[in-house]
Amino acid sequence: MTPSPTRRLTVAQALVEFLGRQYTERDGRRQRLIGACWGIFGHGNVAGLGQALLESGPDRMPYLQGRNEQAMVHAAVGYARQSGRLSAQAVTTSIGPGATNLVTGAALATVNRLPVLLLPGDTFATRPADPVLQQLEVPSAGDVSVNDCLRPVSKYFDRVTRPEALIPAALQAVRVLADPVDTGAVTLALPQDVQAEAQDWPEEFFAERVWHIRRPAPDADAVAEAARAVRNAARPLIVAGGGIHHSEAEDALRALADATGIPVASTQAGKGSLRHDHPADLGGIGHTGTAVADDLARTADLVIGVGTRYSDFTTASNTLFAAPGVRFVNLNIAPFDAHKMAAATLVGDARAGLEALTGALAGHRVDAAYEAEYRTGRDRWERCVERAFAAEDDGARPTQPQVLGALDGVVGDEDVIVNAAGSLPGDLHKLWRARSPRQYHLEYGYSCMGYEIPGAIGVRLAAPDRPVWALVGDGTYLMMPTEIVTAVQEGININVVLIQNHGYASIGGLSEQTGGERFGTAYRFRAADGSYTGDPLPVDLAANAASLGMAVIRARTVRELREALAKARASDLPTCVYVETETADTVSGAPGAQAWWDVPVAQTATRPAAVRAREEYERHTADRRRHL
Repeated sequence: MTPSPTRRLTVAQALVEFLGRQYTERDGRRQRLIGACWGIFGHGNVAGLGQALLESGPDRMPYLQGRNEQAMVHAAVGYARQSGRLSAQAVTTSIGPGATNLVTGAALATVNRLPVLLLPGDTFATRPADPVLQQLEVPSAGDVSVNDCLRPVSKYFDRVTRPEALIPAALQAVRVLADPVDTGAVTLALPQDVQAEAQDWPEEFFAERVWHIRRPAPDADAVAEAARAVRNAARPLIVAGGGIHHSEAEDALRALADATGIPVASTQAGKGSLRHDHPADLGGIGHTGTAVADDLARTADLVIGVGTRYSDFTTASNTLFAAPGVRFVNLNIAPFDAHKMAAATLVGDARAGLEALTGALAGHRVDAAYEAEYRTGRDRWERCVERAFAAEDDGARPTQPQVLGALDGVVGDEDVIVNAAGSLPGDLHKLWRARSPRQYHLEYGYSCMGYEIPGAIGVRLAAPDRPVWALVGDGTYLMMPTEIVTAVQEGININVVLIQNHGYASIGGLSEQTGGERFGTAYRFRAADGSYTGDPLPVDLAANAASLGMAVIRARTVRELREALAKARASDLPTCVYVETETADTVSGAPGAQAWWDVPVAQTATRPAAVRAREEYERHTADRRRHL
């Protein structure tokens, strides 16, 4: 028997060669599974993966230089979401703090069901010295390292302690990355000595592999049962989640809404599933939703969840779906999510499931009075949006909704807005007019401050022909501005809208509602009583962005803001538009919450604000229910 051909490579070289030959395919479209590798090098990966990336060259595995390990994961997540989870990126770090800096980004990826491959260095497998630099010593376990922190936030974790273990580990890693049910952060911890160790590898390991992304259709009997439930419902409501976008099911959803007249409300991840001006689109649902969506949710007798995991913001902490006898039908590719809310389940791909349900509902349409009701509610809410966006005085300092209104007047269908945390997600969910399926990019599964700028870089890498806007408040900006340098270095043309309101506006408002009296939420000097109620801090974040290499445009008024945004969109340079709005302890001008959110309030307190907040809290908790 002729021996199979082999190639002698280090473990790191073999891994890079393998990853460069992995592809995904869906609907006849093929793309690389791993589009590039982000990296910051230290002694734990410089001589292993660093050398391998250098040797392989940019055609096999493009390299991107980051400034912060967490930010590199955020960029990779932004890339994966914009790519529809069909293409991902890898991230390599050294051991120790470089590896533990991955944990937040890994949690964000896994919570949002978005693929990213993490390749942290690890301490020596052969233990020539014990301990080595940055090694965590655990007296009760010799095989534990700081990388074990990544286990609970990874969908797959392996430590490659022998060269021959790479083959099964790598195959399992890419299987999970390409799986629409199990995907998330995947970690291969790579001891620094094993990375550099050579092995004779079978050539079959480096053959091109295409991972076919399936579109399983739900069971026919389940579709028939769901169709009967819809036909028997007087007030059905569709809740569109992020699975719509992951499946590219927007056209199928629109076809169902057009055929049946069933209204559609969207989660943060699902917003844009219908264009904002579609007659069945109600906008956001839940705590940060629109009045029309939440009013219909309270009276819906059937809720059809598509690609949603029913977070507490969506359900208003289980107080929103309040009609007696309300039932649920859930279409989800993940059985775990499909079975929530004691639903009748359609386990399958969102597009395939929606097409099947549309076929089963042929000839059915909701009552005309119901359509007229929600369309009237849509018109009423659109007037709220107009009022929030409008500025009576173009020479005045804008409110935060007026900032969004100015941006609304500049962007086109192709633009993408990126946001994650603070008060902006609520304003955007309620007010933003999503024009296309990929325009609204909110990372709200983990709501991670600092995601926006690196996330926007990832989006731009995945869609280089689309203008990308990172919307950040001062609190978020101070968390992670470092990747501005990456954008400048690589010529990645993102626009950053930096809103200065001198503190944590969102948490400040929540603190006030829950009896915390805005304690510790303003960026101000200490007053004589020790509280942070003095003058605003004299920081100049615009100057900071300029010092990192960005072009900066300062806007002081609504008129100047409109001009600045238009200039930024036309620029071919990474550009920051800096605008100061009201301070964190004043009203933003956005419509208030249309549904509750459960944040427990102190049961005992002496301060009147907390006592009143507890009374209000107990009033709301009486409305909570279990859907069984």
